[in-house]
Amino acid sequence: MGAKIDTPMFVLAGGFGTRLRSVVPDVPKPLAPVQNKPFLFYLINNWIDQGVREFIFLLHYEADKIIKFLENSEFKKLNPNLKISYVVEPVPLGTGGAVKFALEQYSIDGPFLVANADTWLGKGVQSLIASPLPSIVTVAVSNVSRYGEVYINDGIVESFAEKCQTYKKGQVNAGMYLLSAGPFLELTETTFSIETAILPKLVAAKKLGATPLDCNFIDIGIPEDYQNFCNWLK
Repeated sequence: MGAKIDTPMFVLAGGFGTRLRSVVPDVPKPLAPVQNKPFLFYLINNWIDQGVREFIFLLHYEADKIIKFLENSEFKKLNPNLKISYVVEPVPLGTGGAVKFALEQYSIDGPFLVANADTWLGKGVQSLIASPLPSIVTVAVSNVSRYGEVYINDGIVESFAEKCQTYKKGQVNAGMYLLSAGPFLELTETTFSIETAILPKLVAAKKLGATPLDCNFIDIGIPEDYQNFCNWLK
């Protein structure tokens, strides 16, 4: 188990999950069933094992179902010092807008983690916390075309390549970040993406660190990879 950390984790869990709806029609993507338990159950346990003790869930689509799961879970009973809270976006705000909304709601001005509620990373929290602020986690994949490639030089992200049709190995953005409030609160916009409004500015200023990991990485956003996770867990 990882050392306990005080840094809060924002969990992006407000998406519509349209690509997965053909196989998971009745619940939002984070609650996709895996061995009779929601995918989110495994994520939270994994993050707790890595030392996270404060979660703020950023919700919109079918937020009531995720809130019901969180409030009825055993996580707090098993971990008395655990903090679980949530904010519900009044309208879809994008990944960056959702974070900005939560920062304002909770008056957070220190560093924080951001993670996706549809992506499994076997590890990474402790490595990311030990990285310079701001940083992202990257992983090596056999085919970068689905994600877009991350180019790294001496621990700093040099650039992001757009998704393409080229089949090649490389490092990709794994969707876990260590960030600070400033770049979000400086923006006047309310709806924006971390990937298009925040990260490119940090890259241009040569301030975005990269933490490459060698671990399991599964994004359940499409039916094939959802099934891959179900099979892997067996």
